[in-house]
Amino acid sequence: MPQWTTTRRSLLMGSAALLAPVSSSVAAQGDGTNVVDDYLLPTNRILSYYGFPTNELMGILGEYAKEDLLPILQEQAAAYEAADPSRPVKLAYEVIASVAQRDAGADGNYLEYTSQEWIQEYVDFTAANDLQLILDMQYGYNTTEQELNAVREYLLYPHVHLALDPEFSVNEGEVPGEVLGQIDAADVNWALQELANISAENGLPPKILVVHQFNLYSITNKDQIVAPEGVQFVLEVDGWGDPVAKAETYNVVAGEVPFDFYGFKLWYRQDVPLMTPEEVIALAPSPDIIIYQ
Repeated sequence: MPQWTTTRRSLLMGSAALLAPVSSSVAAQGDGTNVVDDYLLPTNRILSYYGFPTNELMGILGEYAKEDLLPILQEQAAAYEAADPSRPVKLAYEVIASVAQRDAGADGNYLEYTSQEWIQEYVDFTAANDLQLILDMQYGYNTTEQELNAVREYLLYPHVHLALDPEFSVNEGEVPGEVLGQIDAADVNWALQELANISAENGLPPKILVVHQFNLYSITNKDQIVAPEGVQFVLEVDGWGDPVAKAETYNVVAGEVPFDFYGFKLWYRQDVPLMTPEEVIALAPSPDIIIYQ
């Protein structure tokens, strides 16, 4: 039974059983050509629903069956397209693929992997319904290389992307959720290059790497992050709060180091009041990926 380690507070404040449903197969390979110009951003804005299947405490994705969630996501997307008609909205699900734990577990790694059957079911569903799929990795004691390799087979699908969650990347002797973790720019750069390699070697469109920044120290040496050709880096600002606090947090994080693309997370239950699409789009820079949990 995965035990999610913590719920996130405002960044500026410091802070189910793994079922195995049967799924159909979808061809994993691209069309044999690497279309490096076929970037999703900035032409589109991505709107994503986040969580762990069947667990309502871990995000809206866990509150609904994936089929029932889609029209809710579509309705939310319509509100963003009405607020900014100039930018088409691409839909996405973000599934937690490795879940940080409060307990060490049999391997002492403080991590539980989502079942392959679950992930494959979401891979197939998102492909069939023209959604992007983002796989979120929560580390525990693992390295970035171990986390990417754990989902490498799914990254061979053209619509599947990767997210890293430094908050739960802790050192030996530390417990995720009790200690707020971090990764280094070297980890991010390795993942970026590896994603670019996967696309180039398998004739896939460019992928996106999302890194969730919860604390100011979530990423060390952040100014050294450089995305190579064939992959796009998105720094996503995490944490809940009221609209003023969230806007201030976003301004601080986005102002530290200039990147091409930024993300922003909203919490249906914890953000009071919830920011409107107009308020989110008005953030500077306007977010390229918007995630609801």
